[in-house]
Amino acid sequence: MAINQNNYHEQVNKNNQLKLREHLKTLPRFCGDFFRGVDEVTASRTQIAYAYDLGVFFDYIHDETLYGEGKEITQYTVDILDKIQAVDIEEYMQYLKYYIKNDVEYTNNERAIKRKMSSLRSFYNYFYSKERIKTNPPSIVKMPKLHEKEIIRLDINEVADLLDKVESGENLTDKQKTYHNKTKLRDLALLSLLLGTGMRVSECVGIDINDIDFNNFCVKVRRKGGYEAMIYFSDEVEEVLSQYFEQRIKIAPMTGHENAFFLSMQNKRLGVRSVENLVKKYSMLVTTVKHITPHKLRSTYGTNLYKETGDIYLVADVLGHKDVNTTKKHYAALEDERKRGARNIVKLREN
Repeated sequence: MAINQNNYHEQVNKNNQLKLREHLKTLPRFCGDFFRGVDEVTASRTQIAYAYDLGVFFDYIHDETLYGEGKEITQYTVDILDKIQAVDIEEYMQYLKYYIKNDVEYTNNERAIKRKMSSLRSFYNYFYSKERIKTNPPSIVKMPKLHEKEIIRLDINEVADLLDKVESGENLTDKQKTYHNKTKLRDLALLSLLLGTGMRVSECVGIDINDIDFNNFCVKVRRKGGYEAMIYFSDEVEEVLSQYFEQRIKIAPMTGHENAFFLSMQNKRLGVRSVENLVKKYSMLVTTVKHITPHKLRSTYGTNLYKETGDIYLVADVLGHKDVNTTKKHYAALEDERKRGARNIVKLREN
């Protein structure tokens, strides 16, 4: 389906709404009230995640409990929520660790279980606040305890090596080199932008030609939550962006993709999955130990910016974190390292 790139983000939201409607066809009708209720404050992609998670929950109610009373899921009414007790929610959390559906095995780690529980809590909270149910068992069940994961990022030498590999095409297969000759400038500009600004991959693929201001070294992006922001890039990034820009304006894009800055080999707007594959291809030339994704490039930038500035509020603002505590959580180890390094700075007496 051709996308009107004049309203790229709006079209993405429309496509997500269509996906949501398909999900809703498999859920109880009263679920539609919940999604209408959270529509103004919840991103369309998050709503799809809610719908998927609720689908798993109602499958569990239908297949593993007696509450369904032989009805189809779509026939459930809101009063079924009051039949479910806290112990049922605890059993559901246990079920999520491993289950089989239509001969397919599913497993969920602690983070996936917590996400599904967060969806269920939001769902129950909505109907409880509207006084349509009398009980709220998910609110009294303890959420899974998360074990902190080590943040994976590229070291300084690995960043330089990655960009060198993109530029030279060294160690690519013969088939990859054929494509590399055509996409080298694009790939170098794209990876430099991700590594040099910390923007999200969804923000990157949504960039239009007119969003880039080479005079002021900045690019306009649509951030998570729907608001627009200006992200500034360095002279180093500006140089490779300019080189790709000269190539880009000579390309005739497919209809509906005229404004897209980063184009695929088919002259269509580059998609998120394509960028993920691109990052994987080049990063494997640099390290096979670290699993590098576009988000890891974002973490790499955040780490480097914090090391250079020591300003966690600046890092939060540049990365587009609405809550600085989110940033602190990600860079807690670095912050502790800085605190230890400052232990001898203040002198009580002259030596």
